[in-house]
Amino acid sequence: MNENHDEIQLDRELLDGYVKGLGVNVVKQMFDLYRQQVTIYLKDIEGSMLSSNAQLWQEHCHKMKGAAGSVGLKALHSRLKLMEKTTASTSDKADQLTELKTHNKQAITDFNDWLERL
Repeated sequence: MNENHDEIQLDRELLDGYVKGLGVNVVKQMFDLYRQQVTIYLKDIEGSMLSSNAQLWQEHCHKMKGAAGSVGLKALHSRLKLMEKTTASTSDKADQLTELKTHNKQAITDFNDWLERL
């Protein structure tokens, strides 16, 4: 991964502050928790889409958005910000969810790459 891509995907200012203030081990623990919880968030978003419950879609996207933002996944946070406000059809939401899952995997890879460079 190159530095340019890293700057787009990750909130380096936030993450560097975490490392300085909390230490690398705490940052790793925070991210491990995110990786555990994100499977729940994604299932909840999918469930709200399948039940066509717009309010639950918004709530679950909002939760995942907060979690992504708190661990410095800047681009993923921005995507979820748009998703939580969408009034798209179920078919469009299904496409968004598929893209979200792919983006989340890439964000996790990018974060791990950043951690390895510390």
